[in-house]
Amino acid sequence: MAKGKKRKAAAGDVATNRYASYRFELLERIECGLVLAGTEVKSLREGRAQLKDGYATVDDREVWLHNVHIPPYGPASRENHDPDRPRKLLAHRREIERLTAKVQERGLTLVPTRIYFSGPRAKVEIALARGKDRFDKRESIKARDQRRDIQRALSERD
Repeated sequence: MAKGKKRKAAAGDVATNRYASYRFELLERIECGLVLAGTEVKSLREGRAQLKDGYATVDDREVWLHNVHIPPYGPASRENHDPDRPRKLLAHRREIERLTAKVQERGLTLVPTRIYFSGPRAKVEIALARGKDRFDKRESIKARDQRRDIQRALSERD
């Protein structure tokens, strides 16, 4: 990939966390709403967000998203938001209680995998994840290389 060119996310996605599937074993995915300020929504509509170091926590029966960088919106110079502030996630009470139990009991973590718009509303997909060992990462790289070789062989055959 040429330097300076930004890789596109999937259709409809604002940002994806491709690195999460490399660092973690993603067990279960949950869709949550996202509480945002007006300038954050405008910045997301421009397709600007970074999820790489993001994580979610459950505090006092509320889910919070941390370390997700949404840069300031340029035209709104005075009324801009803090780009790294914690953001509240909206989920059903039963889902939050279930997530709390799993995170505390099994030593799992919550990782954001993508931000997207569903109609006018911003959504974030968080995954219940378990950290991978170094051996597991080598397995992922090996499987990815094998898939790439198979695709290359099939395309040369046509």
